[in-house]
Amino acid sequence: MATTLGETAGDAVTMTLNWGYLFGTAFFAAIFIVSVSVQVRARRYHPALYWLVIVATTTCGTTLADFCDRSLGIGYAGGSTLLGVLLFATLATWYRSLGSVAVDNLNTAKAEVFYWTTIMFSQTLGTALGDWVATSANLGYIGGAEVFAVLIAVVAGMYFFTSLSRPLLFWAAFILTRPLGATVGDFLDKPLADGGLNLGRFAASAVLVLLVIILLWLTPRQKAPPALG
Repeated sequence: MATTLGETAGDAVTMTLNWGYLFGTAFFAAIFIVSVSVQVRARRYHPALYWLVIVATTTCGTTLADFCDRSLGIGYAGGSTLLGVLLFATLATWYRSLGSVAVDNLNTAKAEVFYWTTIMFSQTLGTALGDWVATSANLGYIGGAEVFAVLIAVVAGMYFFTSLSRPLLFWAAFILTRPLGATVGDFLDKPLADGGLNLGRFAASAVLVLLVIILLWLTPRQKAPPALG
């Protein structure tokens, strides 16, 4: 829901409000920087704050990917390649600096900064991949969503039935949630003539916000993990 919200909300600002990709990216980047700064300084886990940062990465990732693909004129293939290089460079730097890219022991501010930077590039790459598959590969929004849903199911199968690296599988699954969300988001708000439901970007975003809130409310509460940072 959060990744789908990133697509609809990002497009609402850049396209419906006509802010453009550059100013839309600057707007959501500012929200991301402020929210992640608060998150890194937080002494314990706060679900609302954590998921606010996630949504900030998805919206900023949407507008940044569109800026790379369209405003820079390098297309979906070029944008995906550029963003893929940035993502793997971040993971490589994280691994060289701390010796691991696992997410189950983020007990320093440095590790958490690497975590959120990687998530940002994951979201951005995922947007470009989703648009590439749905548009350039002519699979459409539903076809693109089916492709990425199957890939996530494959990763899940690898988790349960193989001993492959857990950090590797985590990041593979996380990256794939973004193009799935991007294609579903486009399906919700694109015109009927383009294969969408034409719900409207703001209406779709409002429904998704409500669903995220409901899911957070329904999520079983567990004891908060140790303080971060």
